Amino acid sequence: MAGSSFGNIFRITTWGESHGKALGVVVDGVPAGLMLSENDIQALLDRRKPGQTSISTPRVEADQVEILSGVFEGRTTGTPISMIVRNTSQKSGDYSEIASYYRPGHADYTFDEKYGFRDYRGGGRSSGRETIGRVAAGAIASKILKSMGIDVYAYTTAIGEIAIDYDKFERANILALPTAMPDADANTKAMEYLQTARANCDSVGGIMECKVTGLPAGLGDTVFEKLDANLAKAIMSIGAVKAVEIGDGVKVATQYGSENNDAFYMDDDIVSKKTNHAGGILGGMSDGDDVIIRAYVKPTPSIFCPQQTVNRAHEDIEIQIKGRHDPIIVPRAVVVMESMTAITILDALLLNMTARLDKIQEFYKK
Repeated sequence: MAGSSFGNIFRITTWGESHGKALGVVVDGVPAGLMLSENDIQALLDRRKPGQTSISTPRVEADQVEILSGVFEGRTTGTPISMIVRNTSQKSGDYSEIASYYRPGHADYTFDEKYGFRDYRGGGRSSGRETIGRVAAGAIASKILKSMGIDVYAYTTAIGEIAIDYDKFERANILALPTAMPDADANTKAMEYLQTARANCDSVGGIMECKVTGLPAGLGDTVFEKLDANLAKAIMSIGAVKAVEIGDGVKVATQYGSENNDAFYMDDDIVSKKTNHAGGILGGMSDGDDVIIRAYVKPTPSIFCPQQTVNRAHEDIEIQIKGRHDPIIVPRAVVVMESMTAITILDALLLNMTARLDKIQEFYKK
């Protein structure tokens, strides 16, 4: 199938299915000389793997990564890096019943219409497990960015109607709490909210946010390769994401220009902004301020209450889904958003190296 690759210079291609033998990714464009080990990759994969909290699917997978190529004696060689994660806890029998009908909120119907058949085991290629490859690639991108003083981190800002208080923002909570919320009080309320939804055989949606700090001005282009457009595509490509905002997002539609414009001022010899309504991007290019992206995630479509649908014979039926499913997608998707943002930012940085003649001459001068 087409559409499994993303990026220009830093380019990733993910492969594999939810209930196949394995999933993985091929990453091209990684510069030679980066110190890289499987532990670097595993740290991020551990944040998205299932079975770790009471609000994730009970499917237990080690999600142990193996680097197959592109690394020698602990350093990247400049050649494609291939990584694999083997599936070990498939229960395809849980899905045999759904081969004959289309689950509401899933890609079953659209997959059938496009290809004439589908891998019904856990969603196949459209499963959330496809994101394993994205996170593995994102770990590499994040490590390169950190070496340049650029920090990318994502977190949950809302679960259903429970939203964080930014005055209580503690970054350490993102990795410590099961909701990936930086506000401990909101985490407690969200956990209660989720337990109520689960008791009602239902699921919940939410909002996640990603921040990029330390980014120089001038990344991205003004027409089809806008930085915000590419970030939006990257984030919207994550399953269950239904909307993306940059900066103030939809709020700008109700603001006056005098409210929305970010005033510039000189901070010593650096051009800075007094506010950041633009979310760090102007005219499709980074402006040197923090880049702020927000993603709105729908509730998990696999719910255990009765639902109306149709089967492949186009008959109206009622179903009740079985299997192992997350009551909410957001906490495990946070690291996916972080990874796709890092991949997009690194690709933009590499593309930007050829934007100015003086920079090229400086790089190659003898």
